[in-house]
Formats: sequence, structure tokens, C-alpha cells
Amino acid sequence: MKLGFGLYRHQLTTENFRFARQCGAQWLVVHLVDYFRGHRATDNQPVGEDAWGWAGDPDDPVWSEEFLAQLQEQAEKEGLRIWAIENFDPSMWYDILLDGPRKEEQMQFLQEVIRRLGRAGIAVMGYNFSIAGVVGRKTGPLARGQAETVFVDGPDERPIPDGMVWNMWYRERGSGHIPFFPHDELWRRLKWFLDRLIPVAEEAGVKLAAHPDDPPFPVLRQTPRLIYEPWMFQKLIDLHPSSANALEFCVGTTAEMQGDGDLYDVLDSCSRQGRIAYIHLRNVKGKIPSYQETFLDEGDVEVRKVLQILQKNNFDGVIIPDHTPLLSCAAPWHAGMAYAMGYIRAMLQSLE
Repeated sequence: MKLGFGLYRHQLTTENFRFARQCGAQWLVVHLVDYFRGHRATDNQPVGEDAWGWAGDPDDPVWSEEFLAQLQEQAEKEGLRIWAIENFDPSMWYDILLDGPRKEEQMQFLQEVIRRLGRAGIAVMGYNFSIAGVVGRKTGPLARGQAETVFVDGPDERPIPDGMVWNMWYRERGSGHIPFFPHDELWRRLKWFLDRLIPVAEEAGVKLAAHPDDPPFPVLRQTPRLIYEPWMFQKLIDLHPSSANALEFCVGTTAEMQGDGDLYDVLDSCSRQGRIAYIHLRNVKGKIPSYQETFLDEGDVEVRKVLQILQKNNFDGVIIPDHTPLLSCAAPWHAGMAYAMGYIRAMLQSLE
């Protein structure tokens, strides 16, 4: 098992690379999209339709082969390597998600992006096949010692306006909203995506890693969700036999799920099949429709049991703390992440 660290685009600095290495990480999971570029509502208020601003541009140089190679080189100078890129920009694949007229053109671009990752030595492309994306989460002083943390108290039921996916505008707003369609249709679109991208990923030496739906409601913003119960991980694996069809297994999201299956059983099954590319590790209390995120040592998840399962099944991918409560100090995010990294590192050493 490898210890990694996740960084968003605005955090891709030498200082943060060194911080990650100082915390014990040897690998990075990198977002090339900053989701909070636009105006955002204040904590505990409904997130407005323009909260996450505009999607990017497929021609953004961060997706170029030159930038990816430079980013890998920059990480290596600080004793790190990039394991994965997490999430496509909505501008790159909105018609793949929506089954729109530009999906063939957008697929050709995604195929080229995967080839670029392979040439840069980046092993994984994480993705979340979702129309609504991550939405409906709030923050408040609910963790130990009144630390600020994320909580959910029900699904966001507002319709998604025409022109938006993943809470970001990819064009000017249309006159209506995205119509509801059945879950089977979303799975059909996913299969179309995998059938065309997996052969390219195999050739490039890159794995495609699917994140489950966060928060894991069956329907969010009046659109269907894909992986919102534990048994659905296997349904995705069974769509394509290739080892390039993998999972970005989020422990916290899975623990929040209702329905058939158990966090530990599904983690055991997926890791035994060698289908987990990397792990998001966080702890939570409760399940949908109401839960809150906690420090790693105080939630419902037995973190040691999670790591024991992965060790038993010879998991050789990367584990990162995806997010954690904020500590009351001058650098709340850095302190919270350092606490989480130290906890995971100590747990891994105890297993050794």
C-alpha cells in the first residue's frame, strides 16, 4: 500500500508538494479542475445555481502533454510521483454524460487525454460519471471540539438548469431544465463511455477509476445516480472485463450508503479482484439521508479493519485522505490533513 496526498489545481505549488512529502506521502492524486472558482454561498446556506462558476476549456494547457510532463517532473523534484489525475473538466465531456450531439467528438479528445497521461507516466484517470456531481453538502462546527466539517441532511431536489453539469456552466443557460431519465439509461451511457475509452487506456497503460456517487442518494437534483448502494460496484466491474476498468474506492461515501451490501464485504471483494486503483479514506457518522464527516479516529468506520482487508488482498495502490475536518488554527486545512496523514501512516506502520 502506498501513501498519497490529494491536491487541487490551485494547490499545485512547491510548498504544498513539500508539505505532502513531509507528511509521509510519496504519491499525489491531482485535480486539474478547481470546482470553487465561481461565487459560492456562505456555509449552511443553499448553494446557488452559479455557485461553482464556469467549466474550463478543453484547450486549457494543463491538459497538454507538455504540462503533464512538467507537473510530473516538478513532483519528482520533491520526492513524489503523480499516481492519478482526478476528474475530467465538465467542458470536456458534457455531451458524453448527457448523450448529446458532440459526444463522439468529445470521446476522441478524452482518448487523447488518456494517451497523454500514459506518456507522462500517470497510472490512473479518476472520473465520476454523474450529471449532478457532488452537491448538497453543508459545513458546520460538528466534529470533535467544534471543528468545521461537512454534513448532509437530505437530498438536493432542485432541477438542473439546461447548460449545466457538475454544478458548472458549460454554456449559457437554456430555457428549461435537464429532464429526468431512468437509471438504466445512465448505465447505458456509462457502457458507451467504457467501451470506447478502455481499449485506449489499455494501450496507454492507464486505468480508469470510477468514484461512487457522493452523496449516495438514488436521485439528486432530479437526475439518476450510478453507484449509490454497495452492490453496484460489482455491476460496474462486470460492464467490462479489463483490469483498466477500475474503481476509485471512497470509503466514506460507501459507508454513507443504504441498501444491499456492506462496506467491508464490498471492499474485500473489489480489492480481491484487483479492481481498486486508489482509495479515498475518511470517516463518517450516519448514513443517508443524514450524516456528517468526522476525524478518522471517531466515526463509524473501523479504519484499521479497512487497512487489514487491503493488506490481506495485497492491495498495491495509493491511499489518500480525501478531506477531513478543519482544525482551529492559522492553517486549518493543512493541520487537518496533517492529522489525517499521521493517523493513516501510523496505522500502516502498525500493520507492518
